[in-house]
Amino acid sequence: MTIATTARSIGLDLPRHPSRLVPTVVAVLVGAVVLVAAAGLPIPWGDLGALPGQIWHYLVLMFADPNWDMLPQALFETWRSISMAWIGAIGCVIVSIPLGMLAARNVGPVWLRLPLRGVFAVIRAVPEVIIALLLLTVTGLTPFTGALALAIAGIGTQAKWVYETVESVQEGASEAVRAAGGSTAEVTRWALWPAAAPSLLSFALYRFEINIRTSAVLGLVGAGGIGSMLANYTNFREWDTVGMLLIVVVLATMLMDAVSGAIRRRIMRGPRARATATRQERIHVAGTR
Repeated sequence: MTIATTARSIGLDLPRHPSRLVPTVVAVLVGAVVLVAAAGLPIPWGDLGALPGQIWHYLVLMFADPNWDMLPQALFETWRSISMAWIGAIGCVIVSIPLGMLAARNVGPVWLRLPLRGVFAVIRAVPEVIIALLLLTVTGLTPFTGALALAIAGIGTQAKWVYETVESVQEGASEAVRAAGGSTAEVTRWALWPAAAPSLLSFALYRFEINIRTSAVLGLVGAGGIGSMLANYTNFREWDTVGMLLIVVVLATMLMDAVSGAIRRRIMRGPRARATATRQERIHVAGTR
């Protein structure tokens, strides 16, 4: 006797099994779109077998004997890329934090909130490279172009993080300030900002990490930095120098990610939490002796 038969015999109605028709149809349609898109691409499928060998060939050209003579210039251009990323992150944060807070549901009015969110969505839809190409006609081939493109492109995502963080803050402190007669500005200053500041600062450092990677890409379109140097030597097919530049880019990115990540963890955990954890570890070690 099945469970359904037993349930019917005692007068219970079990819920129907959920239909798998809609998920199945959606999966089939998605698969069909993928197949049609792949079939429409001019991909030389017969050459895919030789691709691993070609990749290995160029890896040997780049990393078998890198040209370290260009290392001083590579380090200088890497520093320019990091500076460009830092300036872009600062500009992005300065603009996105106040605008993002105004776009939060518990701060800004609806007539201001919705247009701001629309502007942020439009900015997120435009890649950094397109913004840099548009700025090149005004500012020229300078690192300032890259920094400005990073600042503008980051506003859309950074502001979205800001208003989502502000909206997720618990309402206890806000209600207390309102109960004391505080205005919206005072609620924002004394309740929302203290609660959201650690997360917003962490997001700001994360924006800097993203800008470091993106700055190398912007250099490929003439925005300066290590990306421009990498594009030039790739065009001249000087693979030993390209290999050295790639090593510098990877190591510099990993170093900055480690430093930024340590600072972000410090911000989120706080010095008191770390001191408390260290004190507890010492007590535990002393107790085991």
